[in-house]
Amino acid sequence: MDLILDIADTYFFDAAYQKLFPLAAFPFEGTGFNVTSTTVESTLSAWPRSYMPRQILSLSVLTLIGIHLLYFLVASFSYYFIFNHDMMLHPRFLPNQVRKEIRTSLKAFPLMTLLTLPWFLGEVRGWSRLYTNVDDMDMSLIGDFGGWGSAVYMVFSAVWFLVFTDSCIYWIHRLLHHPLLYKPLHKLHHKWIIPTPFASHAFHPVDGYLQSVPYHLYAVLFPIHRLLFLGLFVAVNFWSIFIHDSDMITGNPLEKVINGPAHHTLHHIYFTVNYGQYFTWMDRAGSSYRHPDASLDPLLEVQMQARAAREGKTKSD
Repeated sequence: MDLILDIADTYFFDAAYQKLFPLAAFPFEGTGFNVTSTTVESTLSAWPRSYMPRQILSLSVLTLIGIHLLYFLVASFSYYFIFNHDMMLHPRFLPNQVRKEIRTSLKAFPLMTLLTLPWFLGEVRGWSRLYTNVDDMDMSLIGDFGGWGSAVYMVFSAVWFLVFTDSCIYWIHRLLHHPLLYKPLHKLHHKWIIPTPFASHAFHPVDGYLQSVPYHLYAVLFPIHRLLFLGLFVAVNFWSIFIHDSDMITGNPLEKVINGPAHHTLHHIYFTVNYGQYFTWMDRAGSSYRHPDASLDPLLEVQMQARAAREGKTKSD
């Protein structure tokens, strides 16, 4: 988020804060902002880039804009070009469900943003292990690999990010199915038994926040390049939307390893299976794995219902 904030500061926020809190209106001495004259003059605002209230406000705006753009752009793409609209004829598809999913998501975004702000603020203020220059990495622990040590670590950190966050989310997700937590926090998301991509963020804000904690925690515990972390963070949000398209296409050789849309469709239908986010290994280890067999496809019920309706119409004629 610090990279995005830096770009936003350069092209928008510097000018905006200069107009909102101009240096002339808030002279340096006596402002109480406890900033250096050099810092203030560098942005021509009494609220410089390093001023924490400015960072909190800017991050709030960027996060809200970002989550809305990502949600509507990616979910709309998945809904119109991937999601099988015949699934909306399923008997367990709710009336006006898409509208309800969107409304629930929009209600969740503000509190989710508020809960996530401390993590983003930590990244901006240097309280994480994000790094920019690969040459600054200490290669003594993993070896130089003939001068390729930094590149090897980049690949390793991407894989380790997926493994770490997947295992953490598995246990968080499974705990959210505990009776003490399920009804107050997670039941809302399972209202969508036949989900559309718009259900991806249609949950209680605390539920959504808890399942996002491993992403932010990773950057606190393990060194990871800023650009790589940003790319992975965006990618996992894309993935979270795509696995809610109710797709039950089976027979892919990777479905035994990758926890895809078919696996997550079964999770919404049967509740206590396939808690994983990207992979199936944690579900296999935790005895919660259910293979997405074609016979479990909810579209079969839609087709059977349509066939019964046609046969009934033929008999009445």
